[in-house]
Amino acid sequence: MRVAIIGIGAIAGMHARALRDIPGIELVAATCRTEAKGQQFAEQHGCRWYADPTRMLRREKPDAVTIATPSGAHLDAALKAIRKDIHVICEKPLEITTRRIDRMIAAADKAGVALGAIFPQRFNPVIQAVQAAAAAGRFGDLAVAASAVPWWRDDAYYGPGRWQGTLALDGGGALMNQSIHGVDALQWIAGATMPGLAPETNPVESVVAFTAVKAHDPAQLEVEDTCVAALKLKNGGLGQLLAATSLYPGQLRRFTFGGRGGTVEIEEEQLITWQFRDALPDDDATRDRFGGASSTSGGAADPMAIDYSCHTRNFKSFFDAVAAGRKPSLDGREGRKAVAIIEACYKSARTGRVVSLKD
Repeated sequence: MRVAIIGIGAIAGMHARALRDIPGIELVAATCRTEAKGQQFAEQHGCRWYADPTRMLRREKPDAVTIATPSGAHLDAALKAIRKDIHVICEKPLEITTRRIDRMIAAADKAGVALGAIFPQRFNPVIQAVQAAAAAGRFGDLAVAASAVPWWRDDAYYGPGRWQGTLALDGGGALMNQSIHGVDALQWIAGATMPGLAPETNPVESVVAFTAVKAHDPAQLEVEDTCVAALKLKNGGLGQLLAATSLYPGQLRRFTFGGRGGTVEIEEEQLITWQFRDALPDDDATRDRFGGASSTSGGAADPMAIDYSCHTRNFKSFFDAVAAGRKPSLDGREGRKAVAIIEACYKSARTGRVVSLKD
């Protein structure tokens, strides 16, 4: 399968390395406006550079593209590819509003091409183990689902000329950009505990949230660097979100899931707690496998300090589905769910009221 990348920003190098590790996938081209950066990328990754994405798609005719532009430019890039019957897999978030995501989904459906989302935490083995336990009913009726992303970004990250921290291209701050991985993992695992839930239904019923700018200049930062939110799940359980780029020096991401049947706690890649009322023979093996200290900071202070192997698995799952002619497990509708939760949190923070996702 011939693949091209639209957008040569920091994450594009990670995409290129992840694609290189998948047998049968050839990176043929990438596009950005800056020639020096584009030529350097092309030489490093053995592909061709184009200044214009439309020309790249017309000349290269790739089977699929990955989108690595700033978040608020995903829709335009996706539509360019979809209109040429090219499959699209897009870096998180799919877009910065659900309305824009819905346009992507509708266009892909009409063209009959696949639209996939990139949420690498779904392909993190320890997260997958928790989701499998949730699907097996081991938590019972889930009582609590919590995600904490207590990270740090310095002033330069939001500096002049950067798209990060702008409403137009980032769509939000610590919640939309950094914590969205935690939001997606939380709703994915929580949803697995609700067997009667329709596949496209968000497991979060309503939210109440507060946002603030606490560690950066509020006159320069258009979005939040700190957010806390409480969630009501559709099963009546409760959720918590902490999203921050305001906590120097940055700590590892954490999750807690629990109910009458048991509790699991994760710190980045390390399993801190794996205890269930009804023990299984392989529980000790699970604790042994994931009990070691995390080998990565997960981007707690450096956005590029991320292991790209989960990206590789995310891409491979998408391409395997395309090759088999089936819907990707992490398609556009799945990718939409985290943005819907975040959108509701921002509305709650603006209005000071509880917001239903049906709003």
